[in-house]
Amino acid sequence: MPPRRSQSRNPDNDASALLGDELRELRQVAGYRSQGEVTVLQADRSTLGRIETGERVPSADQLTALLDLYGVSGRLRRVYERLARVARATAADAPVRLWFSGYLEAEAAAHTIRVWQPLIVHGLFQTEAYATALFTAMGMTPDQVSEQVELRLRRQAILSRAHPPNITLVMWEPVLNHLIGTPEIMREQLERLVQLSHSVIIQVVPEEAGGNAGLGGAVSVVDGPRGAVLLSEALLEDQVTQDQDVVVRGTATFDAVRGEALPRTPSRTMITEALNRWNSR
Repeated sequence: MPPRRSQSRNPDNDASALLGDELRELRQVAGYRSQGEVTVLQADRSTLGRIETGERVPSADQLTALLDLYGVSGRLRRVYERLARVARATAADAPVRLWFSGYLEAEAAAHTIRVWQPLIVHGLFQTEAYATALFTAMGMTPDQVSEQVELRLRRQAILSRAHPPNITLVMWEPVLNHLIGTPEIMREQLERLVQLSHSVIIQVVPEEAGGNAGLGGAVSVVDGPRGAVLLSEALLEDQVTQDQDVVVRGTATFDAVRGEALPRTPSRTMITEALNRWNSR
């Protein structure tokens, strides 16, 4: 077997590089000495090169074509398919990072969701336009924005299922007045919050309440068949955990903040007043 060529990505700690390394060796074992001899990808000739160096993760169709060509089947084929899924989930530009996928699974199966959000409208309640403006402001490319918005809208399907979870959203009043996108986008977003407030518990912590226990960041606690999962959001990287001590502390933070919030009806009135202000702009 030829020696592995030097590459910037390390196959010992990078799933994309490991998959690329393995596919290169499979090609050579199958008798294709050069990348140019492989014509099954229906793509630019450089595509296979980027796949084999780990710069690009093959799509499901591309992987199928390569494994078919190289004669890989059975258990070994399933191993490569699983490795490809891990590589896609851990890629720097993946729409869902592997560590976050566990939270999404817990959220989708949850019977109770408690959320504190001091900065933006929570993702489960965002309109498409609000989410698009938000991801664009974060510097994402148009393709990345499209992927993230699609994911966000899919998450919201739990709101319309036959037996939706019991959801309590607590938000800070400045979120209602913080411009994301345009005034039109804000109007649409607050109209959605007013509408949802009749089926979801939405409470607002008034700005005049001053500091509170949750100003360090957003907290989400989801309870479902596999127990409680905590998502704590941070500037650079969020944390997802089922560690009981951490979940208890996160739940205590949510409860403390909720204690500062207005009841449901006055909160709806506050959101409506903010909507009226955006209507006058």
